[in-house]
Amino acid sequence: MDALNDGIVTLNNAFWTFLLIPLLLVLAVYFTVRSGVVQLRLLPEMFRVIRSQPGIAPDGKKEISSFQAFAISAAARVGTGNIVGVAVAITLGGPGAVFWMWLMAMVVGAASFVESTLAQLYKVPVSTGFRGGPAYYMLHGLKQRWMGVLFAVVITVTFAFVFNSVQANSIADSIVESADSLGFATGRGLEVGIGAVLVLITGLVIFGGVRRIAHVAQALVPFMAIVYILLGLVVIGMNIDRVPAIVSDIVASAFGFKEFVTGGLIAAIMNGMRRGMFSNEAGMGSAPNAGATASVTHPVKQGLVQTLGVYFDTLLVCSVTAFIVLLSDPTYGEDVGIAMTQGALAANLGTWSVHALTIIMFLLSFTSVLGNYYYGESNLAFLSAKPGVMTGYRLLVLAMVFIGSFAPLQLVWNMADVSMGVMATINLIALAPLCGIAFILLKDYTDQRRQGIDPVFSRGNYPQLTGVQCWGSESDEHGSPAARS
Repeated sequence: MDALNDGIVTLNNAFWTFLLIPLLLVLAVYFTVRSGVVQLRLLPEMFRVIRSQPGIAPDGKKEISSFQAFAISAAARVGTGNIVGVAVAITLGGPGAVFWMWLMAMVVGAASFVESTLAQLYKVPVSTGFRGGPAYYMLHGLKQRWMGVLFAVVITVTFAFVFNSVQANSIADSIVESADSLGFATGRGLEVGIGAVLVLITGLVIFGGVRRIAHVAQALVPFMAIVYILLGLVVIGMNIDRVPAIVSDIVASAFGFKEFVTGGLIAAIMNGMRRGMFSNEAGMGSAPNAGATASVTHPVKQGLVQTLGVYFDTLLVCSVTAFIVLLSDPTYGEDVGIAMTQGALAANLGTWSVHALTIIMFLLSFTSVLGNYYYGESNLAFLSAKPGVMTGYRLLVLAMVFIGSFAPLQLVWNMADVSMGVMATINLIALAPLCGIAFILLKDYTDQRRQGIDPVFSRGNYPQLTGVQCWGSESDEHGSPAARS
């Protein structure tokens, strides 16, 4: 097992250092310049369009709203990456990892905009509304079905199987830590029991379809995120006099001015960027699968909403975790996962906060399991929508949730890094030739906003855009709300 883990770590380091991070940064900077810094320039617009009302699906029920699609992607984003991933990044890379996490979020917001706008443009109609994502814009936009198939396979393995193992692992760890502090017996038996309960409640939701997932995510994610943020703000308030020194430490450590046992500058950059990508998922090709489900009048609307999700995740939720951990004077160079965040809360708020975080972690990670499951379902449907295949997929997801509950922490996280990196690379290669289309749509959107109207897109106005399955007929030159379907 140790040899396998060491091999994965070596592969990870080379792959991320020499290929993925340079590719992501180069493209993200290019998208930022070409879009006129859309991730900051249209920030007020992001808050406006998230309130868009959905249409009616062919089955007679409401389609997925812009906010519900945001909640599905937030369900996958907000969870282990924010609470465990940030703690791991700090222990391995020092305070400087936080700076690189922040910087990455600001830059890669443009990549999130491009991928989610393209997912909206090339989405396809289904009985409950819409389905789409990178596999679909690879097929309909690039005309490369093989690439879409490859991506669909990789994202299904990454999110539905590997990432769900990570989420289950973090849930189990938090419950074990809480039980141990109360004096209860812990061990493999407890972890197996937790896995069995997770399988039961996950099965009850995922067999109910995308609407049930959206409703659960919409109800749980905002509430639990707010509770966690409030706990963090209390900790920050109790140590407000130390905050300036912590911020200074973050910036100084980011540029190698202060060395850590973990390797200084390189460790800070690598861990900050890796954990940042795991947390906000910008450029990975995951959030577009949720964004494509939204019923909106213009593809850019959901591109903006999904970009807002990057900020919500990294600049808000991840920052709260970072300050909770750093205010507890952590020991660098140790990989302790959720226990570090729980211990940091307990040091400031008392032992009750350990159990409060366990509940928060359980609910946030559970909704992440649901969001991850949907990403796999959407892409499996791209490969085969046969009922038997989908049932088998759901059973495999439940099996991975169960196994993840007691798998070794370090091995699970390292496997997540490998699969996430491969998936992101495929997506970024597809975004490079397609990004110009996203900028055409952005200009169409901003031109309509300057005229004082709520933007509506129609493919009839852009005959050069081929492969578009929704957004009205090719001869429709004016567009209307009905052009969504």
